[in-house]
Amino acid sequence: MKTIQATILLVFFTLATFAQKKDSRLRGLDKELNEILRVTYAAGFSVAIVEKDKIVYSKGFGYRDIENKTPVNENTLFAIGSTTKAFTSGILGRLREKEKISFEDNPRDYIPNLTFFNDNLNTNVIIRDLMSHRTGLPRHDRSWQLFPTYDRNNLLKRIEYQEPATGLRQRFYYNNFMFLVQGIIAEKLTGKSWENNIKEHFFEPLEMIHSNTSISELEKSDNAAKGYTTQEDHSNTNTAYYKIAGMAPAGGINSSAKEMANWLITWINNGVYKGKKVLPQAYVRDAIGSQMTVGTAPLDHNNPDMHFHNYGYGWFLSSYKGHYRVEHGGGIQGFAANVAFYPTDSLGIVVLTNQYYSRVPELVRDIIADRMLKVHKTDWTKRFVDAQNRARNRTPEQNTATIKKNTKISHAKTAYTGAYKHPGYGKFSIELKNDSLIANFESMKVWLKQRHYDVFEPYEITANGSRFNTRIGLLNFSTNNAGEISGVDIRLESRLPHPITFERSANISKEKLKKYVGEYVLNQQTIKIYIKNEDVLYFLYPGQSAYELSAVTPFRFNIKGINGYSVEFHENEDGSIDAISVIQPRGTFEAKRK
Repeated sequence: MKTIQATILLVFFTLATFAQKKDSRLRGLDKELNEILRVTYAAGFSVAIVEKDKIVYSKGFGYRDIENKTPVNENTLFAIGSTTKAFTSGILGRLREKEKISFEDNPRDYIPNLTFFNDNLNTNVIIRDLMSHRTGLPRHDRSWQLFPTYDRNNLLKRIEYQEPATGLRQRFYYNNFMFLVQGIIAEKLTGKSWENNIKEHFFEPLEMIHSNTSISELEKSDNAAKGYTTQEDHSNTNTAYYKIAGMAPAGGINSSAKEMANWLITWINNGVYKGKKVLPQAYVRDAIGSQMTVGTAPLDHNNPDMHFHNYGYGWFLSSYKGHYRVEHGGGIQGFAANVAFYPTDSLGIVVLTNQYYSRVPELVRDIIADRMLKVHKTDWTKRFVDAQNRARNRTPEQNTATIKKNTKISHAKTAYTGAYKHPGYGKFSIELKNDSLIANFESMKVWLKQRHYDVFEPYEITANGSRFNTRIGLLNFSTNNAGEISGVDIRLESRLPHPITFERSANISKEKLKKYVGEYVLNQQTIKIYIKNEDVLYFLYPGQSAYELSAVTPFRFNIKGINGYSVEFHENEDGSIDAISVIQPRGTFEAKRK
């Protein structure tokens, strides 16, 4: 019996292999793709090609686990990053068909606690704007990358403090937070989590049985790729899985080339998979139609056949050698992806790799497209190698000219320690450890190396203790009128003309803050000190608005919004507080506790 089963399997494999080889367009493809693996030094990648309603080619190259020499196959799971976005918008497409939502609605109609940076956005933004990156909000990605959380409402609150780079619908700015908002809208309408919506609306009807929406699920798989980063010496370093947490609607799916092929079959066939309607045809038409212009710059001479570059709903739109192309890339620590289809040609291509910052997905996609579309073949491998050689031979730019030599920091290192926070990003602390300043972000530890004056360069400290320069901008510390370190500027959003300012406060426990709460008498007027939002201290003087207090030391607090004004608490030997000093530019005034 076992012999018969083995024979059947052998015949099936032979027929499948023959079917692939029979297509002249695929002849020699394996060799060409293995060459891509060689010149890019990638750990591995997986490919699937769809034509009409069939998978005509699927294969893995290289290793999913370099250390154990475990090969990639077409069923290997990869993190697919931002190619998740089309799934998230697709949920809203299904809900629109059921008349549960209109894309012309204001998202605040569904999420009352959603607030934007200004009234124009609050009043005029519509759901269509979120889906096509036209709110004017730039990425602000460091908000969720440096300060990750599983609490989607926490992430949602940050949007109020994230500044736009331009006006509504004036310019394309890619923004992951707007896909978070779409995921939350779907949760509100369905009463189900984004994860369950993805499973119910897409994974189940598309037979994507191994695909999942979390790192914990990925780690349980016996066919998951490890992530890698290729170093300058071409070696590959294992990169830990990135837990995207609450931002999953923007990039949290893990899948294989074989199962993503089913997703492409659905789009190529106007939303239908194996006779089942998975996406409304009207939504498919709108999603792959131009909703926003990505750029209006002159055409790239290296890509003369790209005649336009627009965005639909979760898809980039362009032309490729005279053929309409719909695609989206994805990049997340250790992985890169590209999912593309050519609707008028009924062709789809998915490429997934476990190489971070990789060119593999686009190179493989275009090599395959040239063959399948029967257009002039560009030697993409040679173009890549030539570009790498030019970059290697280019004289590196010297930044040292901007460094002011022989400068010192303005304060003792302990003065830079404490907590730093920004409401649109998060909170991190700086500590002094073995005479080194260490910044503790939610997702990484960073050693601060003085560049000059109070400007520091950030170097991430890895698990093994090594340090390498991060993509975080320089940290530039600032002082208040009293000469104290009051905050730090970090250029975390390049689209804005100014850095993001994190205000400094001392690390003070909630128990300590409670000791300060009470009433204090100054010139027969009663000053009230109270706590709001669990851990924020407020100062209220009769006839004035309440002011938030920002801790500089465990006993001294700046009055936010009034430069040069602060409050200092006086502690007795038994730890009780009996008075405060209200410090102003025109003098210091003492108030006794009632």
